[in-house]
Amino acid sequence: MLTRFLVLPLVAALGLVLAGFDTPHARAVSVCAGRPAKVVPFATGELRVYKSRAYACALAVARKPGAARPMTVRVQPRGGRAVVDSGTFTSQAGPVTVHALNRCVRVSGTIAGKSADTGWILC
Repeated sequence: MLTRFLVLPLVAALGLVLAGFDTPHARAVSVCAGRPAKVVPFATGELRVYKSRAYACALAVARKPGAARPMTVRVQPRGGRAVVDSGTFTSQAGPVTVHALNRCVRVSGTIAGKSADTGWILC
């Protein structure tokens, strides 16, 4: 009987720790590999670009996460096809990764109608 009173609260606490605390103001965590290469702020968020030896990765992160709104992030290697993540999201669009060994990339993003573009970078 005593074990039931001890085990149940411990399991509940472990669940909270493993699930994390979902607060509306938590920063979006990047799942891009590589080092941060460029951040481009704009009215409703920012573009985050990461570079590893052979790949470029990007996210469009909302300034104020919460309500679902249209978001798009697009990465295009020079001479290649663009890779796009587009939809209705609450905090970020992406990550989007392209092979960019020895190639420039162009990154653009849109959040709720406001957008930013890097031009050709990482050359």
